[in-house]
Amino acid sequence: MKVKNITRAAIIAAIYALGTYFLGSFGTNIIQVRITEVLTVLPYFDPTAILGVTLGCFLANILGGLGPWDVFGGTLITLIAAILTSKTKNKLLALSWPILLNAFGVSAYLSVIFGQPYWFTVFSIFAGEFISIGVLGFPVMLYLEKNASNIGLDNQWVKGVRYKSADEKNKKEKNL
Repeated sequence: MKVKNITRAAIIAAIYALGTYFLGSFGTNIIQVRITEVLTVLPYFDPTAILGVTLGCFLANILGGLGPWDVFGGTLITLIAAILTSKTKNKLLALSWPILLNAFGVSAYLSVIFGQPYWFTVFSIFAGEFISIGVLGFPVMLYLEKNASNIGLDNQWVKGVRYKSADEKNKKEKNL
């Protein structure tokens, strides 16, 4: 993995972890709107973001204090959602992976931790994820789709077309 990719993943992880930490219980409770989940759209454009959002979730869940179920369970769910998002070409389906996997997967252990009914927890997590990813993440996705080549995302596939990163464009321009 290139230094540039490791750096990008580290920046994503830091934004996710610190953003979630500073949200406090708004990002780590049974009723949560984890605004940093907007970053889960990034793997759609750049597989490097898989590592970033996964590591960010891991660190955020350590800082969140809900214990090993959240640290390892939430991180695994985020990893699976990020991989599926990166493999999906349809934007709406890509957005649905983190929403649905978190709603049903995270609820399995949060309902036990907080002593709440499973379906109440599914609904509350779904609502928070929908706000973070569906309402906030979709416009971010549209912006990134329009500007992917200008901001240097690597290996982005949008509608089956690979857009060149800014580095590739600059190299080509220098050779002209």
